[in-house]
Amino acid sequence: MPEQRALPVPDGLAGERADVAISRLLGLTRTRAAELAAAGSVLLDGRALDKSDRLTAGGWLEVTLPEAPTPSQLPPQPVPGMAVVYEDDDLLVVDKPVGVAAHPSPGWDGPTVIGALAASGYRLSTSGPAERQGVVHRLDVGTSGLMAVAKSDLAYTALKRAFKERTPEKIYHALVQGHPDPSEGTVDAPIGRHPQHSYKMAVIAGGKESITHYETLEAMPGASLLEIHLETGRTHQIRVHMAAVRHPCVGDTTYGADPTLGARLGLTRQWLHALRLGLPHPRTGEWLEVSSEYPEDLSAALERMRAVS
Repeated sequence: MPEQRALPVPDGLAGERADVAISRLLGLTRTRAAELAAAGSVLLDGRALDKSDRLTAGGWLEVTLPEAPTPSQLPPQPVPGMAVVYEDDDLLVVDKPVGVAAHPSPGWDGPTVIGALAASGYRLSTSGPAERQGVVHRLDVGTSGLMAVAKSDLAYTALKRAFKERTPEKIYHALVQGHPDPSEGTVDAPIGRHPQHSYKMAVIAGGKESITHYETLEAMPGASLLEIHLETGRTHQIRVHMAAVRHPCVGDTTYGADPTLGARLGLTRQWLHALRLGLPHPRTGEWLEVSSEYPEDLSAALERMRAVS
């Protein structure tokens, strides 16, 4: 069944082109957002939008997303820049670029991790839902970095259990607005679907337990580089928690970041990278740890931020 998304135009996207705004709000490629507009699936206050139409402040957006395709409906699609940084008979760890989804989902027909692996000839575990073959944890489309994928059914079962028991170590770096006080600490606040805006998450009573540990690595005028350890793994967890303490990830206009700062730094997404991943090997139990460098867009934005000081 098609999926409906309805939301007000965020202040930071007022005046933005429809295709650009939809791609940022819903995690779609700009091409896909333009196709939805061309199909009459994007409405503003009940009026169909063309891809180049501008959004108005306070307007009400309605987007109709088609049913999620299954892997068999999507041809394997290579992803330039996606690297396999660890591989054995049981699992892979990939370094995912920005703009790539973990697996197919409603409204997304862009590149996926499992599609790219299939295009390269990798065989993944068939455990779990068909559209999520081998996926044991996910990264947002707009978040780059390390992600584990199960090749064997043994690995899928063991890794799903390990993530449920919070055994893996997930370390991210985030550039956030302002200076958290204290400079290191823990955000322990439940997260669930936003009560008014289904396209995002929020800290809400009755949400799932969510725990984020952070430490300031570097303070710059107007921003801080944080190292973040996720104890839990909720959708958008870092983005939601940092916004909740009034330090949203730079560039993350969905969660209240200053759009002018992100534009000045050349960012088109949130400054957030999955830097290190440690986990027990699913077959041997030995600890495995891999790391990743900042991608070019985040590295360049960080240098521009440092230059301000």
